Amino acid sequence: MKNKLSFTHLSFFGMLFVLSCGYYSLKGSLPPHLKTVAIPLFDNRTAEFGIAETLTDVVIDEFIRDGSLKIADRGAADVLILGTIVSVSDRAGAFDQDETVQDIKIYMSVRIECTDEVKRQQMWEERITQFGSYDPAEGPDGRINAYEEAFEKISQEILNKTVSNW
Repeated sequence: MKNKLSFTHLSFFGMLFVLSCGYYSLKGSLPPHLKTVAIPLFDNRTAEFGIAETLTDVVIDEFIRDGSLKIADRGAADVLILGTIVSVSDRAGAFDQDETVQDIKIYMSVRIECTDEVKRQQMWEERITQFGSYDPAEGPDGRINAYEEAFEKISQEILNKTVSNW
């Protein structure tokens, strides 16, 4: 019986494992001096009207939902996120047997620069490209949904890179 673990030992180690994982959050991965974030209106270098406002709002909402950093004015924020929408393109994604387009993907590329304003140093800079899909038979509503899907993916990627790159 020397080498056998009892049920009590296994239960104890299992409980320790569960408890140690229970308190994990991305908040702990940020340096303690970073508490607030400013996200000014993104620039739009495309011909698509209104997307900068919407994408900026979606990114702000993502940070509010997460709660790791509180939203602040640009002059008072510890972190500054600047974004520029650099391209939007539609591409056929799937065809049926009659070679009719069944799926269109809207690809959006955004250049993001994230700066630690307290230490005056760049945290990260990257071009993020994501997409949303729609069925052309859905018409304009489908296209709007595809944009929303792309916005959501971009906002999640910005949040993750900002709060968990430490």
